[in-house]
Amino acid sequence: MADTTLLRHSDVTAAVDSRHWRVLLQSLRATFATPDFSTAAAFVARIAAAADAANHHPDVVLRWGQVTVTTTSHDAGGLTQRDIDLAATVSALADELGVTGDVPRSEMLEIAVDALDIGAVRPFWAAVMGYDVTEAEDLVDPAGIGPSIWFQQMDSPRPQRNRIHFDVIVAHDQAEARVAAAVAAGGHLVSDERAPAFWVLADREGNEVCVCTWQARGRS
Repeated sequence: MADTTLLRHSDVTAAVDSRHWRVLLQSLRATFATPDFSTAAAFVARIAAAADAANHHPDVVLRWGQVTVTTTSHDAGGLTQRDIDLAATVSALADELGVTGDVPRSEMLEIAVDALDIGAVRPFWAAVMGYDVTEAEDLVDPAGIGPSIWFQQMDSPRPQRNRIHFDVIVAHDQAEARVAAAVAAGGHLVSDERAPAFWVLADREGNEVCVCTWQARGRS
């Protein structure tokens, strides 16, 4: 029977190869730079064989010059030893093929919708996006490509503030650089009260985005 013991994100971070892997949300992700498409395809084929052997299957995205691997234990709802083991196998395959990690490109995107009546608005977003509803009542792309959507409970109307914003989930050791780059590009810091869980930023017209990490959250 598969091990479904959930691990703390700090323990997972300490256990995986830091050249490649970062915890993002409830997943481990690594992005690899490849010299050409044939090398990337060979790398993906090796990952597929290893995943079948382990009976633990990651999401793999193949692009020219880049392979992104994301693993989580869906039956456990987070990260387990199976994900650490698979990450170690993928890192070993990368070394065999001379494929290097590209940590700054490992990130995830969520869309946050603030709502007074979440139950009333969630069906609309599921229908218009063609998304599935998860057990946690978030919305996810069934193709596994588009950003997930989550709903934040409002306690009162906020007509002068945007009610939809992006959450950019980045590697914990990349967050401060991303925040600094956004400020240098003309934005401003709205709040760092909850950092390193998230920083709230806004552009010159007040449109907000959160830069988020796994730190200072549940299972950290």
